[in-house]
Amino acid sequence: MTAVKIVFAIVFFAVAGLLLLFGIRSFMERGFLLNNAYIYATKEERKTMNKKPYYRQSAIVFCVLSIAFVIIGLSVLFQNGNIGLLVIPIAVLAIIYAIVSSVLNNKRKK
Repeated sequence: MTAVKIVFAIVFFAVAGLLLLFGIRSFMERGFLLNNAYIYATKEERKTMNKKPYYRQSAIVFCVLSIAFVIIGLSVLFQNGNIGLLVIPIAVLAIIYAIVSSVLNNKRKK
């Protein structure tokens, strides 16, 4: 294994760790809410909105993306491209979850 592949694997694992940290902090409802519904809301809307479902949505997406980056890191580390193919269904799952949960959050708001 070359040094470049080791560096890439370390970078992917570091990104996975960072995403997991964001996910854990979001589950704890700590820190800035990294969610489009909150980011694009006005200051008045931010004060009155229930942030709990948005924190939960962000936390789940961050954790799923963390899993995807761990898989990519393992793929690079073991030099097996077939392992990397597992990222596709995980990414699709994250996208579907984000869309469905956004729709459900908007229905609950009304």
